[in-house]
Amino acid sequence: MRSPERLPAAHPSGPAMTEHAFILTLSCSDQPGIVAAVTTELADAGANIAESAQFWDRQTGRFFLRIAFTAPAAASRDALERQLAPVAARFDMKLAITDEARVPKIILMVSKFDHALLHLLYQIRVGWLRAEVVAIVSNHEDSRRTADHEGVPFHHWPVTRETKAEQEERVLKLVRDSDADLVVLARYMQVLSDNLSRRLSGKVINIHHSFLPSFKGAKPYHQAHERGVKLIGATAHYVTADLDEGPIIEQETERVSHAMSPDDFVAVGRDVESRVLARAVKMHLERRVIINDHRTVVFR
Repeated sequence: MRSPERLPAAHPSGPAMTEHAFILTLSCSDQPGIVAAVTTELADAGANIAESAQFWDRQTGRFFLRIAFTAPAAASRDALERQLAPVAARFDMKLAITDEARVPKIILMVSKFDHALLHLLYQIRVGWLRAEVVAIVSNHEDSRRTADHEGVPFHHWPVTRETKAEQEERVLKLVRDSDADLVVLARYMQVLSDNLSRRLSGKVINIHHSFLPSFKGAKPYHQAHERGVKLIGATAHYVTADLDEGPIIEQETERVSHAMSPDDFVAVGRDVESRVLARAVKMHLERRVIINDHRTVVFR
């Protein structure tokens, strides 16, 4: 069998080379030698490890690893994956390498409430969130002006029971045509079908208040105020066929009091939702999140 392609190692005494930054993530059954095997291959490729984090889930026996590293200019993602292929096969790994030179592409979906959308756009504008918004999709016209101001293509695709399947096929086509890495439901108030959830598994993040399963339906913050709730929170999670029960990425709570009005509850809720969603998107795009069955491993 032909040996895998190996990358030229960096010469320690030679002139400085332009380096490429990469992120490696993997998961597999826990066993001895995983880290040694991976880092040996990276060293042979001339890589320099900048950040490393690992986790052993004793309940499931799964091992998770994230390594951020730089490699010589000659390195490419495909070549690195080929070099690591024998190790991945040996340990039966789910392994991926991301080239950080490529700016991640995202699609934002929104309905009428645009607080989470505006927060994401701002964090991208100031550079805290590194992403390119390739489209804004909405079942309402309300965010068209925002999209125009940001120079982002806007797609107004209303949803009815009769048009839902057709609309979701348009979303899938948009994901394919734009080569989007992630779809963000920034308060998109339509339930995705099981079919769409499966086809975009691990590529859709949603945000909602953390009152679920209590206070379902309209005006959840008003319901919470009526019941004297003392903590308001938000949950960002991956979308699955189980409504609002996908693997959780990020959560946060804020304390509220009897002296606050229902509108105060709404204001606090919008602020928390915006922050939590932005952090979840950032961690996903930085490849800090690995799905672990119904849960996630999040490397901070």
